[in-house]
Amino acid sequence: MEKEETQSPSRGKRFLWTAGHILRGNVVLLVALAAAAITCFFVPFDKEYLGYFDLRTLSCLFCTLAVVAALRNIKFFVWLADIIVRRFKNMRNIVLALVFVTYFGSMIMANDMALVTFLPLGWFVLESCGNKRLAAFTFIMQNIAANLGGMLTPFGNPQNLYLYSYYEIPTGEFFAIMSIPFAVAFVLILGVCLTVKPEPAEVQSKPKKAPPVWRTAVYAALFVLSVLIVFRVFPYYWGLLAVFVALLILDYKSILHVDYGLLLTFCAFFVFSGNMARIPAVENFLGGLIALDPLAFGTLSCQFISNVPSSVLLSRFTQDYARLLIAVNIGGLGTPIASLASLITLNTFRRVNPGETKRYIGKFLLLNFSFLAVLLASGYLAAAVV
Repeated sequence: MEKEETQSPSRGKRFLWTAGHILRGNVVLLVALAAAAITCFFVPFDKEYLGYFDLRTLSCLFCTLAVVAALRNIKFFVWLADIIVRRFKNMRNIVLALVFVTYFGSMIMANDMALVTFLPLGWFVLESCGNKRLAAFTFIMQNIAANLGGMLTPFGNPQNLYLYSYYEIPTGEFFAIMSIPFAVAFVLILGVCLTVKPEPAEVQSKPKKAPPVWRTAVYAALFVLSVLIVFRVFPYYWGLLAVFVALLILDYKSILHVDYGLLLTFCAFFVFSGNMARIPAVENFLGGLIALDPLAFGTLSCQFISNVPSSVLLSRFTQDYARLLIAVNIGGLGTPIASLASLITLNTFRRVNPGETKRYIGKFLLLNFSFLAVLLASGYLAAAVV
């Protein structure tokens, strides 16, 4: 009996630690569920709830996340990034490689997945080079790169996938809208990274093992299928079935590793935004604000409720998808809660370098708001051109 009593506190502590860890890792989801639940008191359940959910967006998001998880399971992205980084022999070039592999990786993997993959690699490389003092700068630039690199493609950021599907934006027009902010972001990121001193450096660890060729080829084909679903070339329901069955046979763990929290977050925000649009007072208030300036108000909204919920909510109140699309992409910069990607970066940095969090946040705010100011100006230019 005494043994059980002495063990209970430790079990209780383990349970509390586990529960706390889960809650910290799903703050956005919890907020989304709470917001959806509150609106349900004002809008009772009825058949209109079924129309809230964008099944195409959810299917496309699942397919992309599942295939990326399969590629991550065979360590394809780590192997590819390792090859790129080893080709550079000084710290400036290594930082450039880490930042731009995240920048272009986010166009394929989505911003949060790119950071989950490449932030640990960044820390590993800097630690191997004996240059941890660049960790804060590198992490922040990887975060900015992930948020801005993914804005060029409909599947690069979750909010893009939603807006592309919700408004049925023509593919050519989507690229035209985002090309100017994307080009400006590229120049800004390159210019800031070039300020790093070109100190000699060499990665001391062994090269990563290459992933199996046949699995890489099959998963690449499934990713192409996912892209075709996004671009409406292939019906989403058949594409969803094909990707699910193929991965269930080849790598069922990739299906388990899908970020279901993100999918559930989308579902919660679909309910939240759908209900908000049916509350007359809210409809009049938000509709009036976003009608004044969708770009400015959309960017401001991201700073407080993040870019994904902003895109879902504000899409109910405007047809000016060009300005809203730009807003929820550049609006991911700014405060640490402006995007899920920024929270991922902050949590990763706190874990690997806990004593430098205040210094990190100071640099984060300075760089993010500097980028945001320039990109907001370029956003107005892009919206005027389109």
